[in-house]
Amino acid sequence: MNNSKPVLFVVTSQDVKGDTGIPTGFNLAEVTHPLEKLHEAGIQVEFASIKGGAAPLDGLEDMNDPANKHYWADADFRHAIANTLKIDDIDPARYAAIFFAGGHGTMWDFPDNAAAQHAIRAIYEAGGIVSAVCHGPAALVNARLSDGSLLVAGKNVAAFTDAEEEEVQSTDVVPFLLASTLTERGAHHHAAANWHDEVQVDGRLITGQNPQSAASLGVALREALK
Repeated sequence: MNNSKPVLFVVTSQDVKGDTGIPTGFNLAEVTHPLEKLHEAGIQVEFASIKGGAAPLDGLEDMNDPANKHYWADADFRHAIANTLKIDDIDPARYAAIFFAGGHGTMWDFPDNAAAQHAIRAIYEAGGIVSAVCHGPAALVNARLSDGSLLVAGKNVAAFTDAEEEEVQSTDVVPFLLASTLTERGAHHHAAANWHDEVQVDGRLITGQNPQSAASLGVALREALK
């Protein structure tokens, strides 16, 4: 794996849950925890979002969390998430891996975004890594390889579970249930108990279940990039 190339972190631009008026965005810990693990290894990270520019936070930030606290106080990080690249404008060939962070917003703007699907396909088929955590795997439900096959078909994956969606009372808010949909696409979905750490590594596809899995996903991604 070419460790000299950066990793592209992709976050949602969706700041409201559908037509509910409920604010949402990306989950900060699902960015900072993997970011910390990569930075420890000297791996560079760049940030993109669906629309580019300032990425909305989901409002669930725990600023007592050491990684969140550290990066929120970091001017370079704050600048990066306030000035994300637009996914349409990125060159997939520049990146060793792509990572899709979660937050409920992803459920609306990730699944059908052509540029995100192109980046997934290009990076994966060039021998790079595709990774996602929590609701981030929403980017994978419609992602296809050049031969037309679904990327997740036959793969072991983890993602925000239907039971977790029920616990946060969003079953009837989200446009689809992520874990069920991945299963419908032919993925082998592995569910841990609600809010337990679960990461699945299937070759160059690395996925995690929830915010509690973000650090472990960062470690798995870091190891895969070595």
